[in-house]
Amino acid sequence: MRLSLRSLPGFRRLFKPSHEERTRRAAQESQRRVQQELYLLHLLQTPRYANPRHLAHFEAQVFSQNGEDGIIAEIMRRVGTGDRFFVEIGAGHGIEANTAYLLRKGWEGVWVEADPRAVRSIQTQFSAELETSQLRLIQAFVTRENAAALLTRERVPRELDVLSIDVDRNTSHVWRALSAFRPRLLVIEYNASFPPSDEWEVPYDPDAVWDESSYFGASLKSLERLGAERGYVLVACERTGLNAFLVRADLAGDHFPGPLTAEGCYEPPRYFLTREWGHPRRWVEARLQRRRTWASSSR
Repeated sequence: MRLSLRSLPGFRRLFKPSHEERTRRAAQESQRRVQQELYLLHLLQTPRYANPRHLAHFEAQVFSQNGEDGIIAEIMRRVGTGDRFFVEIGAGHGIEANTAYLLRKGWEGVWVEADPRAVRSIQTQFSAELETSQLRLIQAFVTRENAAALLTRERVPRELDVLSIDVDRNTSHVWRALSAFRPRLLVIEYNASFPPSDEWEVPYDPDAVWDESSYFGASLKSLERLGAERGYVLVACERTGLNAFLVRADLAGDHFPGPLTAEGCYEPPRYFLTREWGHPRRWVEARLQRRRTWASSSR
């Protein structure tokens, strides 16, 4: 049946965009990106970002989904590096990972990913780094119970430079389970649906994945408080309202303009600024499907 349909005149044109359609879509995407950049530039002109040392001025995208690459680079410039080692839990396909730029700059590290399709993509795109063990890849669905053991098995340094956690639902619980590891910088997803002064954390469920609602992760205030207990200072969030950045208190010094609180660093959910997926709904659906795949493939 499939072959006979394909042989019908005009069948492929029904499903393959015409040149005009591709041109139209490309123009729309270019216009969207211009609008995003104009909006981001407008934000930088507001009083909130008046201090030139504010980390929003250093946002830049090389591989990261948004401006994480630039913020990470600037934070490490201010606090210094150790052994140039990173860990990213929830690396996706690798191309948009928060630490892919560090890898390309010669750093060594570990990526943890559960989605088998994403793992295959990493194995293809980063085969050279995997062959030399500059990059080590763990395929696993990360929980509070196995997080520390996974990193210990790979001999991750206790005082690594950068730890990035993006597991959507149980994020704060995974971080809490990694108390033996003290990275210089933690990049962690927060739930921007909650106002900056609200404390909230999703109850732990090792089998649960994100259900496309605001019922996930932890509020920024909860992460700030958890960080303080662990000896960390909240120094910034990136402007899409996705990731927060916490630095070890013994390294923070006066490198970051205050106030270094949830109220001072909070960015609202501007998911329409996400640069890769184009449309918020498409971005949400893609991430949801990815987490469902993680869960089903790791049981």
